[in-house]
Parts: sequence; structure tokens; C-alpha cells
Amino acid sequence: MGAGKTTIGRRLATRLGLDFVDADLEIERAAGCTIAEIFARHGEPAFRDGERRVIQRLLQGPPKVLATGGGAFIDGQTRRLVKAHARSIWLRCPLPILIKRVSGRTGRPLLDKGNVETTLAALQAQRHPIYAEADIIVDCGDDSVDHGAQRIIEALDTYDHPLRVPVTLESHRYEVLIGSDLISRAGAYLAPILPRKNAVVITDETVATLHLPRLMAGLAETGIQATPFVVPVGEESKSLTRYAALINDILDHGMERRTTVIGLGGGVVGDLSGFVAASILRGVPFVQIPTTLLSQVDSSVGGKTGLNARAGKNLIGAFYQPQIVLADSSALATLSRRERVAGYAEIVKAGLIADPALFKWCEAHGAEILDGDPAALAEAVNRACRFKAKVVMEDEKETAAQDGRALLNLGHSFGHALEAHFRYDGRLLHGEAVSIGLHLAAALSVKLGYCPEEDLRRLDAHLRALGMPAGLDWFDETLSADALIRSMARDKKVSDGRLSFVLMRGIGEAFTSRDVEMDTVRDVLVEAGCNA
Repeated sequence: MGAGKTTIGRRLATRLGLDFVDADLEIERAAGCTIAEIFARHGEPAFRDGERRVIQRLLQGPPKVLATGGGAFIDGQTRRLVKAHARSIWLRCPLPILIKRVSGRTGRPLLDKGNVETTLAALQAQRHPIYAEADIIVDCGDDSVDHGAQRIIEALDTYDHPLRVPVTLESHRYEVLIGSDLISRAGAYLAPILPRKNAVVITDETVATLHLPRLMAGLAETGIQATPFVVPVGEESKSLTRYAALINDILDHGMERRTTVIGLGGGVVGDLSGFVAASILRGVPFVQIPTTLLSQVDSSVGGKTGLNARAGKNLIGAFYQPQIVLADSSALATLSRRERVAGYAEIVKAGLIADPALFKWCEAHGAEILDGDPAALAEAVNRACRFKAKVVMEDEKETAAQDGRALLNLGHSFGHALEAHFRYDGRLLHGEAVSIGLHLAAALSVKLGYCPEEDLRRLDAHLRALGMPAGLDWFDETLSADALIRSMARDKKVSDGRLSFVLMRGIGEAFTSRDVEMDTVRDVLVEAGCNA
């Protein structure tokens, strides 16, 4: 109250060519008495119920500028209606200005008792964390009405409504949100869905410097109390040793079943924080905030969590789905080209598996993605997430008798073996290993007579045109075919002593097979440049 909703709302409606409606006037018209009289006769709960019904009716009508009473957005049901059917704007106004505007006015039931300043301060403390869930926040002071309306128009023009990718599973449903500046507004998206406004944030040292302050401020804005835990950068943070130290630190801090674990970072942090959430107190709510292209298009979607063992990568883990994924496209601006290359390989992989139109789109826009074009990056994340969500929804835990989610491992048998060779020391990123793995998987498919050789040439031409790794000539050293095959034998995809390979009949036609002789795999590796 006193922020200028009605005055600015009328001017805004005129500027936008829309009708203006004041919800309070509509309520009084429907009730046949003033709001003060409704409060006096029936109390605030009855007023809020009637207010909600009036707002629901107004939201179902034609487009308009609607000003609500200050308490309307506080009601959970009304807030959900507004979120579903409107673009919400909070006019945030300093307390001294509000006091000056409302002092001496009558007809405001909540201000009729006690000191106005004390009452308004108490209302601000209660309401501001909930108002902060609005889509847009506009700071208003002693500006003119025209200036206030103009600021709202500018905010509407620049508002980046996040894309939403639904992931609907048998026993769980969540959304992947893709858009700009989601980290700063994380509280607005998390507050409505968290069971309790309490969280721990797991991140690494690099991401903590780049993004953690924005996240903590965004959570605090909506009243979410969060404690950060920072781990070193790199695969070593997915070790059992690091996991044990981290989970003990979190338990020492204090953890309850309704406390949420938020993973802020790339694939390592996502895998680690997901497994912490799955295992601590036998499972607590989990939120993914991926900050790399690789994690946004791949590891953050689908619920796979994992740690590395001495025998290999991701051999310890669980399927554990998040409550929501916030893929902030603006975070990708901090990435190096090499990190974008690592993520891009997973997008190409999606096209090779079952989406030839996506692969064709990559051929047209790959250079823009690797150059960091924001629109191309956002569209790439959207396309890749929709593809992966579809696969995960059909086969959540990789249990399909044939193909299913296992297809997402295209190139990974080779890629994981290459990563193991370099001992996860940073010389070879996961996405770079996958890029080489895609070439080798296609080469194996050609060798076995499944895939036309021209599709292998098309894949290699695309990767090499972008300066991406497309073969073992990427390395300065000659690798051992036998050593790589021994690494593959320890892969978690081994069953009954045989390794399952994802092969291709062509671009967009992947399938799984356990009928691949390792002698043939050795031949492909030797032809690619390995020692026999």
C-alpha cells in the first residue's frame, strides 16, 4: 500500500493501450460495501477468499493492467493464479516514502491499529520475501508517474521469460528452466517449491567467485537461508574421500530432511551434489543450477549422480531427480571457447542419436554457439534439453531391454577410456573425449557395415570445421589400443563380460549392440592411430 500501484497502473494502461482494473474497487463493487466494512464484518480470511475469487475472474478476461491490494500476492492460492496467468510486477518502494504517502489516510484496515510506521515496517518484513517472487521488480521512489510507467515498460521489454522444458516421470515431475539471469532470481523460482526456506549450496572454487554472490543474494531476497560449501575444481572432487569430507561438513553444520541441496556449477559439482542429496539423511530435496554448456545440455537433466572409483568414472552413484533445473544462459558468457566445445559435443551427440534435424541445425549454427552467441546458445540448450528429457521420460533408469536411455552413451565408451588414460588431470575435458568418442563410434559403425562412410565423413567435416577434436590425431602422443580396451572392460556398461556399444546406422539412427568383438574395436583404434 502506498507504492503507487493505482496511479502508475492507470498511466501504464494508457501507454500500453489496455484497460486498467483496480482489484479493490472490483471487490467493493461485488460485495456492495467498502473493504473496511468487509474486514469489520467478516474478518481478513473472508476478505482474502473473496479477493482471490475476484482476481481469478479478472485474470480469465481480456488483457489488462490489474492493480491488486498489497496483501493479495501474499495469499498462496492467489499467487499461484497470478503466476499461471499474468506477468507480475512488484513496485518496490522505500519505507519512508510509503509512510509519507499513507499517513493520515483512512479506509486501510491494516493501518487502523497502532503506529503507522511500526505497522508498515512489520508488513514489509513479512511481505517483501514473498513479493520478491514476482516476475519483475521495479524500484520506485519519488519518481513522477510517467517515469514509473516508463520504467515498467522498459522492464517488460527486456524481460526474458524463461523457456520451460517439462520432465514428467512415473513418480516425479519437474521443469528445466532456460533463460537469462536465472541465478540472480533463483529465489523467485525456488521459494514456491522448496519444502522449507533452508538450503545448502555446493559449488567449486571457480564458480564460487563467478556466481555464488549472485545466487546467495537472490535466495536471501525471498527469505531462503543458505549456507555455501566450496570444493576444489576438478574430477578429484568426485572422489570418495572428498564426498566423505563434504557430507560430514554438511552434517556438522546441521541438516534436516526438508533442507534442500543446491548444486551450483558444472558436471562435477552436479554429480557430487546430486549424490550428496540422494544419500544424506536417506535423501533430501535437490536443485540443479548448471553453469557450463556441458552440464546444461547433459548432466543436469535426467537424475544421474555419481562419484569416481579407483576402477573408473561414475562407478558409484544413484538415480536421483531434482526438484527443478535452472539453466542460466547468461552464465555461459563466462566460459572459454574450450568449455563451449566440451558442451557442444553433447549437442552434436543428441543429433546423431535420433534427431537428424538437430544435427543439421548444428551444421548451420555450430560456429555461432562456439563463438558464444547468446541466442544460439539458448536455443542449443533448449533443443538438447528437450531431446534428453524425451529420452529420460521413456527410460528413466536405463532399464529398457533395447536402446532407450542407453543411447545417450554414444561415444562414451571410447570417451571414458580416453579420460581414464589421462587420469582426469584436465588435459582432456569430458566433452572433448566425447567428441573423439563420437568419431570412433561412427568409425566402428562403418567398420561393422552398419553406417554409410559418407555419414562418418559428414560428422568429421563438421567437427574439424569448428576446430573440435575428431580423432586420435588430437593428441601429441600415441596411445595404446590394448590400454584403452582394458579401461573399457571396467566400464559400468559391461554385462556378462561383454561391453554394450552404441552404434549408428546413420545420422539420427543410433542403436545398442553387445555383439561387437573387441578385436574389431582394436582394429578401429589402430586405424585411428593407436599402437597395436
